[in-house]
Amino acid sequence: MFPGNRTTVKCLQPAVLGVETSLDLRPEHRKRTIFRLDGGSGSDEKLKWLLQRDYHIIAKGYSGKRAYVLAQHVSRWDAYNSTCWLGWVPAPIDFGRPVHVMVKKWLHKNEWKHSYYVTTLPFPSKQAFMIRYNLRGGAEIEQFRADKSGLFLSSRRKQSFEAQKAIVLLTDLAHNLLADFQHRGLAGSRFANWGLKRIVRDLLAIPARLHFRRSQLYRIDLLSSHPYSEELLICLEKYCSTPFGE
Repeated sequence: MFPGNRTTVKCLQPAVLGVETSLDLRPEHRKRTIFRLDGGSGSDEKLKWLLQRDYHIIAKGYSGKRAYVLAQHVSRWDAYNSTCWLGWVPAPIDFGRPVHVMVKKWLHKNEWKHSYYVTTLPFPSKQAFMIRYNLRGGAEIEQFRADKSGLFLSSRRKQSFEAQKAIVLLTDLAHNLLADFQHRGLAGSRFANWGLKRIVRDLLAIPARLHFRRSQLYRIDLLSSHPYSEELLICLEKYCSTPFGE
C-alpha cells in the first residue's frame, strides 16, 4: 500500500517487485504474465522496464499530446461503438520488443479526444484489443463509486476520526453483504445485473413487514402492489435457504 498522494507511475516498479517476491515470479513465469495498466502508469520508461523483465503488457499510453499526434497517422478508422473509433499506428518509439499500438478517438462537446494503447499480445481485431483492455480491474468503479452513490458513503461525515472510521467499516460490511445477496439471491432474475444503487433504491426500499420468532426471522411480507414484490420474494427465499457465503 502507498500513500494516497503518491502517483501510480511512481508506485509501479516497487509494486511489481513486491509481486515478484511474494509470488516467486521466475523468468519463465514472467513470460506468461500480463500487466494491464491504465494511463497513470503507462509512461515509456515504465513500459520499457516491464518489457525488459519479460512481461507482456496491455497498457494505455501516458501522453495525451502523443495520442493526438499518432491519430494524424491513422490510415483507417473502424467504429468500436456508436461513440468512438479505433485505428492502428506504428510504434512511436523503440520499446525494445515488438509491440502493437492503437489509437482511440471520440467526440466530446464537439471536440475530438484521443488516447493510445500499447500491447505485446496479438489480437485478431481492434475491437478484441479494446475489449481485453477494458477487462482490467475496476475497483474504483465497482466498489468505491458504487459505495458513494449506492450506500451514500460520501454523504456521511463525522468530526471524530474513530466515528468516521466506523462508518467506513460498516459501509464495507454492507457492501459485502449486498454483493453476496446479488451473487446468490438475484442470480437468474431480472435484477441480476442491477448496480448497488438500484438494488438499494428500488428493491430494499420496498415497504415490508418482518416477522420474528425467538429472535429468528421466519417470514417476510412485501407490499403486494409493488411491481417487484413477487419476483423479489422468490429471490429472498432462494437467498435465505443457503448459509451466508456459500
